[in-house]
Amino acid sequence: MAQWWGREARGGGGGTSVVVKMESPDWAVPESAAAGGKAGRGKNARQITWVLLLKAHRAAGKLTGVASAALSVAAAARRRVAAGRTDADGGAAPHEESPALRTRFYGFLRASLVLSMLLLAVDVAAHLQGWHLAVDVPDLLAVEGLFAAGYASWVRVRLEYLAPALQFMANACVVLFLIQSADRLILCLGCLWIKLKGIKPVPKAAGKGSDDIEAGTTGEFPMVLVQIPMCNEKEVYQQSIGAVCGLDWPRPNFLVQVLDDSDDAATSALIKEEVEKWQREGVRILYRHRVIRDGYKAGNLKSAMNCSYVKDYELVVIFDADFQPQPDFLKRTVPHFKGNEDVGLVQARWSFVNKDENLLTRLQNINLCFHFEVEQQVNGIFLNFFGFNGTAGVWRIKALEDSGGWMERTTVEDMDIAVRAHLKGWKFLFLNDVECQCELPESYEAYRKQQHRWHSGPMQLFRLCFVDIIKSKIGFWKKFNLIFLFFLLRKLILPFYSFTLFCIILPMTMFIPEAELPAWVVCYIPATMSLLNILPAPKSFPFIVPYLLFENTMSVTKFNAMISGLFQLGSAYEWVVTKKSGRSSEGDLISLVEKQSKQQRVGSAPNLDSLTKESSNLKKDSKKKKHNRIYRKELALSFLLLTAAARSMLSVQGIHFYFLLFQGVSFLVVGLDLIGEQVE
Repeated sequence: MAQWWGREARGGGGGTSVVVKMESPDWAVPESAAAGGKAGRGKNARQITWVLLLKAHRAAGKLTGVASAALSVAAAARRRVAAGRTDADGGAAPHEESPALRTRFYGFLRASLVLSMLLLAVDVAAHLQGWHLAVDVPDLLAVEGLFAAGYASWVRVRLEYLAPALQFMANACVVLFLIQSADRLILCLGCLWIKLKGIKPVPKAAGKGSDDIEAGTTGEFPMVLVQIPMCNEKEVYQQSIGAVCGLDWPRPNFLVQVLDDSDDAATSALIKEEVEKWQREGVRILYRHRVIRDGYKAGNLKSAMNCSYVKDYELVVIFDADFQPQPDFLKRTVPHFKGNEDVGLVQARWSFVNKDENLLTRLQNINLCFHFEVEQQVNGIFLNFFGFNGTAGVWRIKALEDSGGWMERTTVEDMDIAVRAHLKGWKFLFLNDVECQCELPESYEAYRKQQHRWHSGPMQLFRLCFVDIIKSKIGFWKKFNLIFLFFLLRKLILPFYSFTLFCIILPMTMFIPEAELPAWVVCYIPATMSLLNILPAPKSFPFIVPYLLFENTMSVTKFNAMISGLFQLGSAYEWVVTKKSGRSSEGDLISLVEKQSKQQRVGSAPNLDSLTKESSNLKKDSKKKKHNRIYRKELALSFLLLTAAARSMLSVQGIHFYFLLFQGVSFLVVGLDLIGEQVE
């Protein structure tokens, strides 16, 4: 056997495969044992040995592949970290946080990390003394030595003072966690009821619009104003304007406003040129540029609504710069206003061209699918109210005017106008079957800035409109829904307990074991809630574990933003435009070119070849300029959680250990900016 193996090893170098020829493949070990002759027994023994060697060879090949893949991933991570800049670097620091707040918050996390490492060292030393971390104070007092006396004092303080306070905080967070989980479960049951009953908004004048188009009349079509606010978004302006100008609606009955807030002259020139090309095609489209960008997007929309010709229009549609509506968008949304004079908003859901681009976009898709299909659909059907998404929605201009119009007082002007319209009695409709295509942020830096704005703005708004909600004439249950469910539970309590419970209290219970968090809080309920969240996007089920870990990781940014907005800190007023990549599927570009060729558009249709070349050039340039951000808060929390995981090993807490370990690794990956694309 040794000689045979040696010949095989010498003769088959490197990757030569091993082939074993079986004379009788239908054999089994019991049959070989029961065989009568020595030759049969030896033959079957050799066959068993060969099969085992073959399996060992294949296993070694797989292990080699896994090792090489791990090495390549480690090398890529090392390269990205080497090019990284910390979130405190001058000129590269994110603007969503004030320096004072960033310093205080990071200082708190750093102090927690240092304390946890000291406690881990003390507990390891106690474990080596044979005390096993569960010894009673009287037993410790019987042990001679300074360290034993000091450790006994620490156990006494921990037992009498620290553990009760930590247990109280843990219980309070668990109660909030259960309330929020119940709210999530009720929303899912409401969505299930809608699916089973087939409930959806139906226009009272269904089918009439198509008859009017065939007849060639325009009298039944309301006057629609379409607005495209944008700011320095040269990656997406062309496809967005092209999609809006291709809406299937009588041209005399709709006007497009391109509201350009760009401070880059080259980008403004490109956008203006694109508008002029569509004007030559007979599309009623106007270009507006503000030199002074007061109020950001809200100020831009407010300025556009002050134009004298707006009084001739009944409805206004808003599309952000990366949104590409389907040609029948207006035909599927506008009919819901006819015969429903109390409807102020019709909102369509979003779909994403780049949801499968990387792990970060896949996780965002899970969140947003739940937001649209469950939260907004249920609230729209049962309450006729939800937060306006800021885009892909049709407003009745009378409702905007009745609610006070656009205001620049917060960074969530869309939620602001929705709350004020709801207080005036206007109803909202959500159309889950009408989709508008857009982009997801592909880098963690862009996503982080977006989430900061989305979570600080609601707290600003809550402070501003709380008294108005109390004084309004709407019913008690609507006030309760606005104050408790819409603002407090989903915008304040959720980020508060997510960060406090899983990032601070849970690690501290490892060092103060007298305060406990049961396994169902750490594992079972979070897993159940993640499963409910992922149901609207069933294809994302393989990502359920990364989704759970990433949501806890994002709680740092959301908690920080919530505190910033609640206490009106400087970062609450910062507006950062989410970076777009300008992605469109090849089918979108081809259909756009075909549609423009049918319209005989000369010189204005984007050349598909030139677009491809331009995108390839942009990719080459971006490779030279891209770098990583190193996020200090996430890194500090990763080491805190990993330290707590090491401490949990001493007390043999299985579920807690695995949760802390994987969560610590998740924070480490995010802290080193190894998720999503690099930033420019």
